[in-house]
Amino acid sequence: MKASPVWHPFTQHGLNEPIPLIARSEGVWLHGADGRSWIDAISSWWVTTHGHSHPRIMAAIAEQAGRMDQLIFAGWTHEPAETLARELTAIMPPALTRVFFSDSGSTAVEVALKMALGYWLHRGEPRQGIVVLEHSYHGDTIGTMSVGERGVYNRAYEPLLFDVTTVPFPHAGAEQATYDALEAACRAGAAAFIVEPLLLGAGGMLVYPPAVLAALAAICARHGVLFIADEVMTAWGRTGTLLACEQAGVVPDLLCLSKGLTGGAVPLAVTMASEAIYAAHLSTDRSRMFFHSSSYTANPIACAAACANLAIWREEPVRERIATLAARQAERLAALPGVHNPRLCGTVAAAELPSDQSGYLAQLAPRFNAAAREAGVLLRALGNTVYVMPPYCITEDELDQVYAVIAGFA
Repeated sequence: MKASPVWHPFTQHGLNEPIPLIARSEGVWLHGADGRSWIDAISSWWVTTHGHSHPRIMAAIAEQAGRMDQLIFAGWTHEPAETLARELTAIMPPALTRVFFSDSGSTAVEVALKMALGYWLHRGEPRQGIVVLEHSYHGDTIGTMSVGERGVYNRAYEPLLFDVTTVPFPHAGAEQATYDALEAACRAGAAAFIVEPLLLGAGGMLVYPPAVLAALAAICARHGVLFIADEVMTAWGRTGTLLACEQAGVVPDLLCLSKGLTGGAVPLAVTMASEAIYAAHLSTDRSRMFFHSSSYTANPIACAAACANLAIWREEPVRERIATLAARQAERLAALPGVHNPRLCGTVAAAELPSDQSGYLAQLAPRFNAAAREAGVLLRALGNTVYVMPPYCITEDELDQVYAVIAGFA
């Protein structure tokens, strides 16, 4: 058979690792074209919440596809977007009054950064500095790489990245250093601080408590610095609540949502903004409009999927499923032998496997991923950090299969 022309993300094709061909998916299961099946223990890169091919979401997609597929969103609108925006403002913090659509987590963050800078410019205070948290990851576009951790992910693109101020990660017992650094950056006139609330994903599933998040937000508020919450991964129940920020009583000025917004079925993202940020761009002067869009902004089919997801949250016991999964994760993580620094944040469990290397390029990762694949489980270690982030519908037996793979490798 002729080799595939596909160039896969985060894949070194020179290693000739097998790439399974998946024919269909249902619940937590991925079914291969060759008859094999895998438990999706990482929600296909953290997106699938209720399970693959959820009937209500699939039905909404099919119904909308038969009615309208795509519409320019600059100066035009459609009912799925209007409905979704109303429903989002109804369940998110009331201060977030405006909904701007985009199509991925990276673009949601880019939008937030641009809104923050536009806010200060239009107020006549052109603050430009962005403050970020050590080990953070916000995407792979130029702006999001700039506000993420510098290293192997983006070394080749360094000439394109803009400068930011980085504050240290708030390790237990060393939080004051983080507070002091953020305080100094805010006093210096920063425009915005961007953070992944409670859980840093690609940075190694690093966890910090709600009290720290609340303290960081309070520092920003004292100095009038905009607080951007990148909840692309942490929202929709991953950390145990609808938003991670709610555990800290924090309401951001800008909120980035994607991944679970559609239940993980199709790409869609939103950036929710406070009325003050919207008002700063509101004018009879066309030069003050918010200059951002993409061809598929607020795609009707994706918006219909998101509306179905919100209906599931309203009408099904999603929070109970999340609480059950969090408890099951806690039990299995506590019983897992041979791992270091086990940690839990809502439905996400993580730990370090024994290794003489650390960091994303640790050789343990491809060996572990291959062993999991052979055992019928999709797991994808971050260096020597292994994590379990399954759809909420996973059963006790299926979760046991996942942890058996980890225990066998530890």
